[in-house]
Amino acid sequence: MYPLARAARLVGEDLRTVRRWLKGYAWKYREGHRVSTPLWSLQYSQDEDLGEEQVLSFRDLLELRTVARFVHQGVSLQVVRATIEVARETLGDYPLQSRRFVTDGKKIFLEAVERVGEDPKLLDVRGRQFAIDAVIRPSLIEGIEYDADSRALRWFPLNKRRLIVLDPQIQFGEPIIAGAGVPTDALASAFFAEGKDTGRVARLYKVSPQAVQAAVAFESRLAA
Repeated sequence: MYPLARAARLVGEDLRTVRRWLKGYAWKYREGHRVSTPLWSLQYSQDEDLGEEQVLSFRDLLELRTVARFVHQGVSLQVVRATIEVARETLGDYPLQSRRFVTDGKKIFLEAVERVGEDPKLLDVRGRQFAIDAVIRPSLIEGIEYDADSRALRWFPLNKRRLIVLDPQIQFGEPIIAGAGVPTDALASAFFAEGKDTGRVARLYKVSPQAVQAAVAFESRLAA
């Protein structure tokens, strides 16, 4: 389970923005008000103990990761919402994290654009081709391992090195050193507590010096 603030940091997005995406918001419009509903209902939203806590499941986190990438590419929230709706019709719940979304995504995305009444040609000021490939491409699922049904099992946020993993079956899904199970925040805290002695921390936790360095860099990035 990921508190809202932690989830926002993990996907590299502003907390207030994530809260608006997942809780919805209202604003004044002329003489009345308009309301933007949550992009989707969180997995634990109906839980009697967790429903008011705004915590994300692992599946919610990966869905949020994709939404953040869409928005960073300049896709409007209106189109993102329509994309989720269209994709859910064919791929089921949590469609944006499905491996099938990479292969079916272009068709889904264009249908979403048409559904909200936007001209794909106008969405890219550099030319006629909307930058779909910048949004729907293999990098969308880089670092994610899937099961036989294309459902996400775990996420390696540093895909190229794969030293750090988020696995919902281990340490409650917190970032850990792959193969060792040591939380990255524990290593980072120990690093500073031990006078930035990488070798000592590596010996204490029985991990490689490279793992300690990766954990410190990862946690520093989250804090920033």
